[in-house]
Amino acid sequence: MNLSVAVLLLVFVAIAARTVDGLRLPIWQIMGLGALAVLVSGQIGPVAALRAIDPDVMVFLAAMFLVGTALERSGYLAQLAARLFQGARSVDRLVLTVLFGVGAASALLMNDTLAVVGTPLMLMLARTHRIDARMLLLTLAFAVTLGSVMSPIGNPQNLLIALHGGMNDPFLAFLSYLALPTALNLLLAYGVLRWRFRSRFHGDQLVHVPVPVTDPHLAMLARSALRILVLLLVVRIALRWLGLPAPPLSAAAAAAALPLVIFSPRRGELMRNIDWSTLVFFAAMFVLMQSVWDSGFFQGWMARFDLRIDAIPTILVVSTLLSQLISNVPLVALYLPMLTHAGGSEAALLALAVGSTVAGNLFILGAASNVIIVQGAERRGGPSLSFLEFASVGVPITVLSLGVYWGFFHWVYGFTA
Repeated sequence: MNLSVAVLLLVFVAIAARTVDGLRLPIWQIMGLGALAVLVSGQIGPVAALRAIDPDVMVFLAAMFLVGTALERSGYLAQLAARLFQGARSVDRLVLTVLFGVGAASALLMNDTLAVVGTPLMLMLARTHRIDARMLLLTLAFAVTLGSVMSPIGNPQNLLIALHGGMNDPFLAFLSYLALPTALNLLLAYGVLRWRFRSRFHGDQLVHVPVPVTDPHLAMLARSALRILVLLLVVRIALRWLGLPAPPLSAAAAAAALPLVIFSPRRGELMRNIDWSTLVFFAAMFVLMQSVWDSGFFQGWMARFDLRIDAIPTILVVSTLLSQLISNVPLVALYLPMLTHAGGSEAALLALAVGSTVAGNLFILGAASNVIIVQGAERRGGPSLSFLEFASVGVPITVLSLGVYWGFFHWVYGFTA
């Protein structure tokens, strides 16, 4: 076995275990050790490692972490939560509201954005209403993943497919074919969560008390940052719709964060409290995944099997499983050229989006948003979500979701490939 692949598997096992002699190792440290191993062993050179780190992703996340920190520390996030969830008077209603509300929002704001902002919100709701924080964090994770399926801008891999898959109208295609099964899957996710945490759904009425902001000036800047972000994302969508060049997501996020850097006297505090460990995780992940990519191991593995790579069942299964090992964006970058070369249909492209995205619900490493949520919760003193705890809910949700999407592709839409 190639050394890079062996290191990746060891990282996967270490994250699954996550406890060594009672010392809990953060995910970012495990991934960092993996990247260091392939660097020291010469599997990837220093220059190639630097080039592997995607600056667009790093700037986007750093800016969103800054905005999220401002929302949290100004008290505006707590005030916003009281407004958004005031109609959710029971745990059932709250979980459903998070699933469908965050799911719909992630289709527009991109799932990682909602993961950044939503993590402290879930922890706050758990403390306020005596709800299991693990359940709400998992609800957030599944909501941002499933909700992002139905939009070409819901996540990076969908955007890659929309831009390079040759689709005539990606917004129409994603919404018309994937919105209904996604809504059904969000409902099924509620059912699995309700079953898994059945003893935690207490019958007490939830009272959402309005919370005053603690720093009005910072809250005003944070609110402005959110408005700038939404406005720029809408402009970006419109430009893409018209076939015109649009600025990268990192530019929109940086523009939203700029007022906080320029006008807030607490800028130093905000910068210090950015989730730097998650940024280290992503940098290390890019290095390790590039090393695995360069090894050609998975490309060769796929070539050896006599698979019809444009068949929808094959796409769903392969993209879901391989996304666990090489992450969903590199998987799409690998699979998409082969699929378009094979003359893959629009349905095949949508299946690739579905499989690579729903893969995030299987295990913690299946989606970047999962890592953001897990590490964000741990950094704030919240509970640690173990690999098995995540999988105990994620596996049934993933299996059910793939079944629903395949059923719609095959029996409702009549795609027989």
